[in-house]
Amino acid sequence: MPATAPASKPAKLALQDGTVYSGQSLGATGEIAGEVVFNTSMTGYQEILTDPSYCGQIVTMTYPEIGNYGVNSVDIERKGTALSGFIVRNESRVHSNYRSEGSLGDYLRTHNVMGLAGIDTRALVRRIRVEGAMQGVISTEDLDDASLVAKAQAAPSLVGRDLVKEVMPSQQEKWNEELDEWGAIEVNRSSARDGAGDIIVSPEIGDEQRTHVVCMDFGMKWNIPRHLRSRGNRVTIVPGNASADDIRRLQPDGVFLSNGPGDPEPLTYAQKTISDLIGEVPILGICLGHQLLSIACGAKTFKLKFGHRGANQPVINLKTERVEITTQNHGFAVDDKDLPDCLEVTHRHLNDDTIAGVRHREANAFAVQYHPEAAAGPHDSHYLFDRFQAMLKKA
Repeated sequence: MPATAPASKPAKLALQDGTVYSGQSLGATGEIAGEVVFNTSMTGYQEILTDPSYCGQIVTMTYPEIGNYGVNSVDIERKGTALSGFIVRNESRVHSNYRSEGSLGDYLRTHNVMGLAGIDTRALVRRIRVEGAMQGVISTEDLDDASLVAKAQAAPSLVGRDLVKEVMPSQQEKWNEELDEWGAIEVNRSSARDGAGDIIVSPEIGDEQRTHVVCMDFGMKWNIPRHLRSRGNRVTIVPGNASADDIRRLQPDGVFLSNGPGDPEPLTYAQKTISDLIGEVPILGICLGHQLLSIACGAKTFKLKFGHRGANQPVINLKTERVEITTQNHGFAVDDKDLPDCLEVTHRHLNDDTIAGVRHREANAFAVQYHPEAAAGPHDSHYLFDRFQAMLKKA
Protein backbone atom coordinates (compact mmCIF):
# COMPACT_ATOMS: atom_id res chain seq x y z
CA MET A 1 0.00 0.00 0.00
CA PRO A 2 1.31 3.51 -0.78
CA ALA A 3 2.27 5.68 2.17
CA THR A 4 -0.46 8.00 3.39
CA ALA A 5 0.34 11.69 2.97
CA PRO A 6 0.57 13.70 6.20
CA ALA A 7 -2.71 15.38 7.16
CA SER A 8 -2.95 18.98 5.97
CA LYS A 9 -3.32 21.83 8.44
CA PRO A 10 -5.53 24.92 8.21
CA ALA A 11 -3.64 27.68 6.45
CA LYS A 12 -4.29 31.26 5.34
CA LEU A 13 -3.03 33.68 2.72
CA ALA A 14 -3.19 37.39 3.56
CA LEU A 15 -2.53 40.14 1.02
CA GLN A 16 -1.27 43.63 1.78
CA ASP A 17 -4.61 45.11 0.64
CA GLY A 18 -6.36 43.32 3.53
CA THR A 19 -7.79 40.36 1.62
CA VAL A 20 -7.54 36.98 3.37
CA TYR A 21 -8.08 33.49 1.90
CA SER A 22 -8.52 30.35 4.01
CA GLY A 23 -7.47 26.88 2.85
CA GLN A 24 -5.31 23.90 3.75
CA SER A 25 -1.55 23.53 3.87
CA LEU A 26 0.23 21.82 1.00
CA GLY A 27 3.82 20.79 1.51
CA ALA A 28 5.78 22.32 4.36
CA THR A 29 4.22 24.18 7.27
CA GLY A 30 5.22 27.43 8.93
CA GLU A 31 5.03 30.99 7.64
CA ILE A 32 6.49 32.74 4.59
CA ALA A 33 6.16 36.07 2.81
CA GLY A 34 6.61 37.01 -0.84
CA GLU A 35 5.15 38.78 -3.83
CA VAL A 36 1.99 36.95 -4.90
CA VAL A 37 1.90 36.33 -8.66
CA PHE A 38 0.12 33.93 -11.00
CA ASN A 39 1.16 31.55 -13.77
CA THR A 40 -1.27 30.49 -16.53
CA SER A 41 0.51 27.24 -17.53
CA MET A 42 -1.49 24.01 -17.52
CA THR A 43 1.63 21.83 -17.20
CA GLY A 44 5.25 22.30 -16.19
CA TYR A 45 4.65 22.87 -12.48
CA GLN A 46 7.89 21.10 -11.54
CA GLU A 47 9.87 23.35 -13.88
CA ILE A 48 8.15 26.34 -12.26
CA LEU A 49 9.02 25.12 -8.78
CA THR A 50 12.70 24.82 -9.70
CA ASP A 51 13.02 28.05 -11.71
CA PRO A 52 15.29 30.48 -9.78
CA SER A 53 13.50 33.43 -11.41
CA TYR A 54 10.70 32.96 -8.85
CA CYS A 55 12.95 33.82 -5.91
CA GLY A 56 11.00 35.98 -3.47
CA GLN A 57 7.59 35.13 -4.97
CA ILE A 58 4.51 33.10 -4.07
CA VAL A 59 3.27 31.48 -7.30
CA THR A 60 -0.44 30.86 -7.90
CA MET A 61 -1.38 28.37 -10.62
CA THR A 62 -4.50 29.39 -12.56
CA TYR A 63 -5.17 25.85 -13.83
CA PRO A 64 -7.34 24.26 -11.12
CA GLU A 65 -5.91 20.72 -10.94
CA ILE A 66 -2.15 20.54 -10.32
CA GLY A 67 -0.05 17.45 -9.62
CA ASN A 68 -1.88 14.95 -11.84
CA TYR A 69 1.28 13.62 -13.53
CA GLY A 70 3.45 13.67 -10.42
CA VAL A 71 7.09 14.72 -10.22
CA ASN A 72 10.38 13.13 -11.29
CA SER A 73 14.12 13.61 -11.12
CA VAL A 74 14.42 14.73 -14.76
CA ASP A 75 12.09 17.73 -15.10
CA ILE A 76 14.05 20.04 -12.82
CA GLU A 77 15.53 23.35 -13.93
CA ARG A 78 17.81 23.88 -10.95
CA LYS A 79 18.85 21.98 -7.84
CA GLY A 80 16.46 22.76 -5.00
CA THR A 81 13.82 25.48 -5.09
CA ALA A 82 13.97 29.27 -4.86
CA LEU A 83 10.34 30.40 -4.75
CA SER A 84 8.72 31.41 -1.46
CA GLY A 85 5.41 29.57 -1.77
CA PHE A 86 3.02 27.72 -4.10
CA ILE A 87 -0.77 28.03 -4.36
CA VAL A 88 -3.20 25.69 -6.16
CA ARG A 89 -6.97 25.22 -6.25
CA ASN A 90 -6.67 21.43 -5.92
CA GLU A 91 -3.78 19.03 -5.57
CA SER A 92 -4.60 15.98 -7.67
CA ARG A 93 -5.33 12.94 -5.48
CA VAL A 94 -3.78 10.70 -8.15
CA HIS A 95 -0.45 11.18 -9.93
CA SER A 96 -0.34 8.98 -12.99
CA ASN A 97 2.46 9.01 -15.55
CA TYR A 98 5.10 6.47 -16.60
CA ARG A 99 7.80 8.94 -15.50
CA SER A 100 6.24 9.80 -12.13
CA GLU A 101 8.41 9.21 -9.07
CA GLY A 102 6.26 10.87 -6.42
CA SER A 103 3.50 13.33 -5.61
CA LEU A 104 3.54 17.12 -5.72
CA GLY A 105 2.85 17.34 -1.99
CA ASP A 106 5.75 15.04 -1.15
CA TYR A 107 8.03 17.08 -3.40
CA LEU A 108 7.07 20.32 -1.64
CA ARG A 109 7.63 18.75 1.78
CA THR A 110 11.01 17.31 0.73
CA HIS A 111 12.18 20.74 -0.46
CA ASN A 112 10.59 22.63 2.46
CA VAL A 113 8.28 24.67 0.21
CA MET A 114 5.11 26.03 1.79
CA GLY A 115 1.97 25.56 -0.26
CA LEU A 116 -1.69 26.43 0.03
CA ALA A 117 -4.63 24.53 -1.51
CA GLY A 118 -8.39 24.78 -1.42
CA ILE A 119 -8.79 28.51 -2.00
CA ASP A 120 -10.65 30.24 -4.82
CA THR A 121 -7.68 30.84 -7.11
CA ARG A 122 -9.93 32.51 -9.72
CA ALA A 123 -10.85 35.18 -7.17
CA LEU A 124 -7.20 35.62 -6.17
CA VAL A 125 -6.01 35.96 -9.77
CA ARG A 126 -8.78 38.45 -10.59
CA ARG A 127 -7.69 40.56 -7.62
CA ILE A 128 -4.05 40.51 -8.75
CA ARG A 129 -5.08 41.46 -12.30
CA VAL A 130 -7.14 44.40 -11.02
CA GLU A 131 -4.93 45.61 -8.17
CA GLY A 132 -1.55 44.34 -9.37
CA ALA A 133 0.96 41.91 -7.85
CA MET A 134 1.28 42.54 -4.13
CA GLN A 135 3.02 41.21 -1.05
CA GLY A 136 1.41 38.35 0.81
CA VAL A 137 1.94 35.94 3.69
CA ILE A 138 1.04 32.24 3.91
CA SER A 139 0.87 30.79 7.41
CA THR A 140 -0.16 27.64 9.23
CA GLU A 141 0.99 29.09 12.57
CA ASP A 142 -0.67 32.50 12.77
CA LEU A 143 -4.31 32.37 11.64
CA ASP A 144 -5.31 35.82 12.91
CA ASP A 145 -6.43 37.88 9.93
CA ALA A 146 -5.34 41.28 11.24
CA SER A 147 -1.91 39.96 12.26
CA LEU A 148 -1.31 38.34 8.87
CA VAL A 149 -2.36 41.44 6.92
CA ALA A 150 0.03 43.54 9.00
CA LYS A 151 2.85 41.12 8.20
CA ALA A 152 2.02 41.28 4.48
CA GLN A 153 2.07 45.07 4.58
CA ALA A 154 5.49 44.99 6.26
CA ALA A 155 7.03 42.51 3.79
CA PRO A 156 9.74 44.04 1.53
CA SER A 157 8.97 44.76 -2.12
CA LEU A 158 10.98 43.23 -4.97
CA VAL A 159 11.69 46.69 -6.39
CA GLY A 160 15.27 47.79 -5.73
CA ARG A 161 16.37 44.42 -4.27
CA ASP A 162 19.24 42.34 -5.67
CA LEU A 163 17.79 38.82 -5.66
CA VAL A 164 20.36 37.48 -8.13
CA LYS A 165 22.96 37.17 -5.37
CA GLU A 166 20.63 34.70 -3.63
CA VAL A 167 20.48 32.26 -6.57
CA MET A 168 23.63 32.65 -8.71
CA PRO A 169 26.44 30.08 -8.39
CA SER A 170 29.45 30.81 -6.22
CA GLN A 171 32.05 29.70 -8.79
CA GLN A 172 32.45 28.90 -12.46
CA GLU A 173 31.85 25.41 -13.83
CA LYS A 174 32.04 23.52 -17.09
CA TRP A 175 28.71 22.26 -18.45
CA ASN A 176 28.59 18.93 -20.32
CA GLU A 177 24.95 17.80 -20.18
CA GLU A 178 23.03 17.78 -23.48
CA LEU A 179 19.35 17.58 -24.33
CA ASP A 180 17.75 14.20 -23.77
CA GLU A 181 16.56 12.09 -26.71
CA TRP A 182 13.07 13.60 -26.82
CA GLY A 183 14.40 17.13 -26.52
CA ALA A 184 16.86 16.58 -29.38
CA ILE A 185 14.10 15.18 -31.61
CA GLU A 186 11.90 18.20 -31.00
CA VAL A 187 14.73 20.67 -31.63
CA ASN A 188 15.64 19.00 -34.93
CA ARG A 189 11.98 18.96 -35.94
CA SER A 190 11.52 22.68 -35.31
CA SER A 191 14.90 23.56 -36.87
CA ALA A 192 14.04 21.59 -40.01
CA ARG A 193 10.74 23.45 -40.21
CA ASP A 194 12.64 26.74 -40.04
CA GLY A 195 15.06 25.62 -42.77
CA ALA A 196 18.08 25.01 -40.52
CA GLY A 197 18.19 21.22 -40.91
CA ASP A 198 19.49 18.95 -38.14
CA ILE A 199 21.53 21.01 -35.70
CA ILE A 200 22.17 18.60 -32.81
CA VAL A 201 25.91 17.86 -32.87
CA SER A 202 27.44 14.48 -32.17
CA PRO A 203 28.80 14.24 -28.59
CA GLU A 204 31.96 12.59 -29.94
CA ILE A 205 33.29 15.96 -31.11
CA GLY A 206 36.10 17.09 -28.81
CA ASP A 207 35.97 20.34 -26.86
CA GLU A 208 38.88 21.79 -28.86
CA GLN A 209 36.65 21.69 -31.95
CA ARG A 210 33.71 23.41 -30.31
CA THR A 211 32.91 27.11 -30.20
CA HIS A 212 33.07 28.39 -26.62
CA VAL A 213 30.03 30.03 -24.98
CA VAL A 214 30.36 31.65 -21.56
CA CYS A 215 27.03 31.90 -19.71
CA MET A 216 26.56 34.64 -17.12
CA ASP A 217 24.35 32.86 -14.59
CA PHE A 218 21.86 35.18 -12.86
CA GLY A 219 19.65 32.22 -11.90
CA MET A 220 19.80 30.19 -15.09
CA LYS A 221 17.44 27.35 -15.99
CA TRP A 222 19.43 24.23 -16.86
CA ASN A 223 17.67 23.60 -20.18
CA ILE A 224 19.52 26.65 -21.57
CA PRO A 225 23.06 25.20 -21.33
CA ARG A 226 21.63 21.87 -22.54
CA HIS A 227 20.55 23.62 -25.76
CA LEU A 228 23.91 25.37 -26.12
CA ARG A 229 25.90 22.17 -25.53
CA SER A 230 23.75 20.11 -27.90
CA ARG A 231 24.41 22.62 -30.68
CA GLY A 232 28.12 21.82 -30.52
CA ASN A 233 29.41 24.40 -28.06
CA ARG A 234 31.82 24.16 -25.20
CA VAL A 235 29.90 25.78 -22.33
CA THR A 236 31.31 27.49 -19.26
CA ILE A 237 29.02 28.93 -16.59
CA VAL A 238 30.22 31.89 -14.52
CA PRO A 239 28.53 33.73 -11.64
CA GLY A 240 26.41 36.71 -12.62
CA ASN A 241 28.82 39.09 -10.91
CA ALA A 242 31.81 38.05 -13.07
CA SER A 243 33.71 40.99 -14.53
CA ALA A 244 34.43 41.54 -18.20
CA ASP A 245 38.09 40.65 -17.57
CA ASP A 246 37.03 37.42 -15.84
CA ILE A 247 35.10 36.48 -18.98
CA ARG A 248 37.81 37.63 -21.42
CA ARG A 249 40.30 35.32 -19.70
CA LEU A 250 38.08 32.39 -20.73
CA GLN A 251 38.44 33.42 -24.40
CA PRO A 252 34.79 33.00 -25.35
CA ASP A 253 33.42 32.95 -28.88
CA GLY A 254 30.12 34.23 -27.49
CA VAL A 255 28.44 35.26 -24.24
CA PHE A 256 25.00 34.24 -23.01
CA LEU A 257 23.03 36.35 -20.48
CA SER A 258 20.64 34.19 -18.48
CA ASN A 259 17.26 34.62 -16.87
CA GLY A 260 17.03 35.45 -13.18
CA PRO A 261 14.82 36.96 -10.49
CA GLY A 262 13.66 40.43 -9.61
CA ASP A 263 14.50 43.99 -10.54
CA PRO A 264 17.32 44.48 -13.10
CA GLU A 265 18.08 48.09 -12.14
CA PRO A 266 20.13 47.33 -8.95
CA LEU A 267 22.42 44.92 -10.84
CA THR A 268 24.98 47.59 -11.75
CA TYR A 269 27.86 45.08 -11.70
CA ALA A 270 26.21 43.00 -14.46
CA GLN A 271 25.28 46.08 -16.48
CA LYS A 272 28.93 47.22 -16.49
CA THR A 273 30.24 43.81 -17.54
CA ILE A 274 27.76 43.60 -20.41
CA SER A 275 28.50 47.16 -21.51
CA ASP A 276 32.23 46.35 -21.63
CA LEU A 277 31.65 43.20 -23.72
CA ILE A 278 29.23 44.59 -26.32
CA GLY A 279 30.96 44.58 -29.70
CA GLU A 280 33.69 42.14 -28.68
CA VAL A 281 31.79 38.85 -29.09
CA PRO A 282 28.23 37.82 -30.05
CA ILE A 283 25.80 38.15 -27.15
CA LEU A 284 22.38 36.55 -26.58
CA GLY A 285 20.22 37.42 -23.58
CA ILE A 286 16.88 36.10 -22.39
CA CYS A 287 14.44 37.38 -19.77
CA LEU A 288 16.54 39.20 -17.12
CA GLY A 289 19.44 39.01 -19.58
CA HIS A 290 17.28 40.89 -22.10
CA GLN A 291 16.63 43.63 -19.58
CA LEU A 292 20.28 43.88 -18.54
CA LEU A 293 21.51 44.07 -22.14
CA SER A 294 18.99 46.83 -22.83
CA ILE A 295 20.02 48.79 -19.71
CA ALA A 296 23.69 48.39 -20.66
CA CYS A 297 22.82 50.06 -23.98
CA GLY A 298 21.08 52.99 -22.24
CA ALA A 299 17.46 51.80 -21.90
CA LYS A 300 15.28 51.91 -18.79
CA THR A 301 12.95 49.30 -17.29
CA PHE A 302 9.69 49.49 -15.37
CA LYS A 303 7.61 47.14 -13.21
CA LEU A 304 4.60 45.56 -14.89
CA LYS A 305 1.28 45.61 -13.07
CA PHE A 306 1.08 41.83 -12.69
CA GLY A 307 3.76 40.52 -15.04
CA HIS A 308 3.84 37.86 -17.73
CA ARG A 309 4.00 34.29 -16.40
CA GLY A 310 2.87 31.25 -18.34
CA ALA A 311 3.48 28.98 -21.28
CA ASN A 312 0.90 30.61 -23.56
CA GLN A 313 2.18 34.15 -24.08
CA PRO A 314 1.78 35.44 -27.69
CA VAL A 315 4.69 37.34 -29.25
CA ILE A 316 5.02 38.69 -32.78
CA ASN A 317 8.32 38.74 -34.67
CA LEU A 318 8.19 42.16 -36.34
CA LYS A 319 10.48 41.09 -39.20
CA THR A 320 8.70 37.88 -40.23
CA GLU A 321 5.25 38.84 -38.85
CA ARG A 322 5.13 35.33 -37.46
CA VAL A 323 3.41 34.83 -34.09
CA GLU A 324 5.20 32.70 -31.51
CA ILE A 325 3.55 31.17 -28.46
CA THR A 326 6.14 31.55 -25.73
CA THR A 327 6.95 30.75 -22.12
CA GLN A 328 7.50 33.86 -20.02
CA ASN A 329 8.25 34.66 -16.40
CA HIS A 330 9.01 38.27 -15.55
CA GLY A 331 7.62 41.21 -13.64
CA PHE A 332 9.71 43.95 -15.29
CA ALA A 333 9.96 45.11 -18.91
CA VAL A 334 12.10 47.38 -21.07
CA ASP A 335 10.55 50.83 -21.43
CA ASP A 336 9.69 52.12 -24.92
CA LYS A 337 10.24 55.67 -23.73
CA ASP A 338 13.65 57.08 -24.73
CA LEU A 339 14.83 53.73 -26.13
CA PRO A 340 18.44 54.33 -27.30
CA ASP A 341 19.02 54.58 -31.05
CA CYS A 342 21.44 51.66 -30.97
CA LEU A 343 18.59 49.26 -30.15
CA GLU A 344 15.94 48.07 -32.59
CA VAL A 345 12.73 46.43 -31.32
CA THR A 346 12.40 43.00 -32.96
CA HIS A 347 9.51 41.40 -31.04
CA ARG A 348 6.43 42.63 -29.18
CA HIS A 349 4.05 41.00 -26.74
CA LEU A 350 0.61 40.85 -28.36
CA ASN A 351 -1.35 41.16 -25.10
CA ASP A 352 0.00 44.57 -24.07
CA ASP A 353 2.42 45.65 -26.85
CA THR A 354 5.41 45.69 -24.49
CA ILE A 355 8.90 45.09 -25.91
CA ALA A 356 9.62 41.36 -26.18
CA GLY A 357 12.89 41.47 -28.12
CA VAL A 358 15.66 43.83 -29.22
CA ARG A 359 18.81 43.72 -31.31
CA HIS A 360 21.83 45.99 -31.36
CA ARG A 361 22.07 47.85 -34.66
CA GLU A 362 25.88 47.79 -34.77
CA ALA A 363 27.10 44.91 -32.59
CA ASN A 364 26.30 41.19 -32.73
CA ALA A 365 23.94 41.29 -29.75
CA PHE A 366 20.25 40.50 -29.38
CA ALA A 367 17.86 39.47 -26.64
CA VAL A 368 14.28 38.38 -25.99
CA GLN A 369 11.98 38.77 -23.01
CA TYR A 370 10.91 35.13 -23.06
CA HIS A 371 12.31 31.59 -22.87
CA PRO A 372 13.32 29.92 -26.17
CA GLU A 373 14.55 26.86 -24.24
CA ALA A 374 11.00 26.47 -22.85
CA ALA A 375 10.92 23.32 -20.79
CA ALA A 376 8.14 22.06 -20.74
CA GLY A 377 7.28 23.97 -23.94
CA PRO A 378 6.13 25.45 -26.24
CA HIS A 379 8.92 25.14 -28.80
CA ASP A 380 8.15 27.93 -31.28
CA SER A 381 11.29 29.91 -30.44
CA HIS A 382 14.10 27.36 -30.76
CA TYR A 383 15.24 29.23 -33.87
CA LEU A 384 16.78 31.91 -31.65
CA PHE A 385 19.46 29.43 -30.53
CA ASP A 386 20.08 28.63 -34.20
CA ARG A 387 20.51 32.33 -34.95
CA PHE A 388 22.99 32.68 -32.09
CA GLN A 389 24.86 29.60 -33.32
CA ALA A 390 25.16 31.13 -36.79
CA MET A 391 26.58 34.31 -35.23
CA LEU A 392 29.15 32.25 -33.31
CA LYS A 393 30.32 30.43 -36.43
CA LYS A 394 30.50 33.63 -38.46
CA ALA A 395 32.44 35.46 -35.75
